[in-house]
Amino acid sequence: MRLSVRGIGIVGAFGTGVESFEKALVEGQVTVGSIEVATGEGVQAVPAYRADTAGLEEFVPKRSLRRVDHYSKLALLGSFLALKDAGMLDSGLSRVGLVIASGYGATATTYAFLDSLISGGDTCASPTHFANSVHNAAAANVAITLGIRGPSLTVSQFDMSVPSALVSARQWLAEGRVDTVLFGAIDEVSELVAYLQHRRRGPRHAPAMAPLDAGAESSIIGEGASFLLLTRDEGAPAYCGIDSVETGNLFGTQLSLPSDALLLLGADGRSELGRRYQDAVPEGAQAACYTPIYGSMPAAAGFDLAAAALALKAGRAFASPAGPGPFVPAPAAVSRICSLRLAGPSEYATIVMSKL
Repeated sequence: MRLSVRGIGIVGAFGTGVESFEKALVEGQVTVGSIEVATGEGVQAVPAYRADTAGLEEFVPKRSLRRVDHYSKLALLGSFLALKDAGMLDSGLSRVGLVIASGYGATATTYAFLDSLISGGDTCASPTHFANSVHNAAAANVAITLGIRGPSLTVSQFDMSVPSALVSARQWLAEGRVDTVLFGAIDEVSELVAYLQHRRRGPRHAPAMAPLDAGAESSIIGEGASFLLLTRDEGAPAYCGIDSVETGNLFGTQLSLPSDALLLLGADGRSELGRRYQDAVPEGAQAACYTPIYGSMPAAAGFDLAAAALALKAGRAFASPAGPGPFVPAPAAVSRICSLRLAGPSEYATIVMSKL
């Protein structure tokens, strides 16, 4: 069954909303911030793409957000923006389902709760941190705030979180359980993620991401939320269609990719995956990579989908911020895009999207 992307809500280091995201894709650059983390050898500033959720106050009173953590604020802002973009802010949401994909989940709040438990014991542990640390906390905050009455699901499968969650969203629509799915990908930068990045890469950091250089370790951690409003393709105006979602393991076999589609690569500067992307792309294939706009995070595949939707609606591809690398550059005109995500030694996912 073919899906339609009816609305996009997105926030990241590039700013808030579709216009800011498209501007960053056209210009091919964003400002990279940092997060300070104690490493055992002093405080280290780790480069990071940071997102600002101040725009949420347009939709929710500030006092109502006092007990909502940054992770759930990202989810709320992305949700409101997607509904606004689709013209559904004032619509009934009784037949709307909610699917959220996240690799890190509420890691920052989970560890904040554990810190309060260690410091204060069982009787003084923070109930606010506990409530926001459970697996489905962001989805619960979105459903309660927006009044969504359909099914709700959070999927965490690290790099495969987005395609796996999209399979569930597609199934709900195919079964007729809902008429619309609010589908979101979220990850946040936390001290734990920054510490792990520091331990993995050491104190030296590349000045910019070079995801198509297979021999370089240039990943920079990122955060943000990318939400899509999905419906069955019934001819209504939309950004694009989603034709197929496929996940699996290769186990030494060659990956089969559509020859008539621009390949949108999920390479994000991690050296252990860079070579896999180069090996997976057929010789002479046209490819693009936009991760230098939003950073390295498990949920980055959701941002790839938003970028593909914007490109298909306009009928033209954006240039890769880091250049084409060893691949053929993206064509000026595009009508079909295959988003490719690789993980581990053999996992893969392909999401094929096309112009309506």
